[in-house]
Amino acid sequence: MNPGTVVLAIIVIVAAYLIGGIPWGILVARVIGGPDPRSLGSGRTGGANTMRAIGPRAALLAGLLDAAKGSVSVLLAIWLGLPPIVQALAGLAAIVGHSRSPYIGFKGGRGVAPGWGALLVIEPVVALAVLPVFLIVLLVTRISSLASLATSAAAGVGLIAAVILGVVAPAFVGYAIGGAALIWLFHADNIRRLLTGQERRIEFRGQR
Repeated sequence: MNPGTVVLAIIVIVAAYLIGGIPWGILVARVIGGPDPRSLGSGRTGGANTMRAIGPRAALLAGLLDAAKGSVSVLLAIWLGLPPIVQALAGLAAIVGHSRSPYIGFKGGRGVAPGWGALLVIEPVVALAVLPVFLIVLLVTRISSLASLATSAAAGVGLIAAVILGVVAPAFVGYAIGGAALIWLFHADNIRRLLTGQERRIEFRGQR
């Protein structure tokens, strides 16, 4: 890349981080008059905790907006004609921004939604193919973190397979490995609770 492209790439990656940092769970809660997700459960702003705070419908909206952060970040790099490596880094930056948001004291969610949103642009077939993994693990175990960990791992394997098959550029191996690694890193406390059998379970309607 020439110097001008490098500067543009840096600007896009920083922008992706800032886009990723938008705490939609908190903003949706404020609009509907619900409690701040940080005041409940894990204190995070991701999907499971947002659902505890404002219910499934509003949480779905927040989750879609969180996913859009990853999609918009990658699309911005594509729109500006930047190479796949920058597109991958933009997706990773959105995950970091979501989990370490500069707007709420460098806290946030686990990075799953924006990670999936970025994957939806990078390779939509893989993104859609891993959705059943999340749903099946969630329905069977009722543990959101376990479903997220399994899905991120499956997404990483699926994207690497797409690279091997020549469907997407080799640079996206970095996103496959880096995205899964970041999501697992941001689930470190969940993993500890999973290993000790103390992880929280989601109560579906009718389950008490």
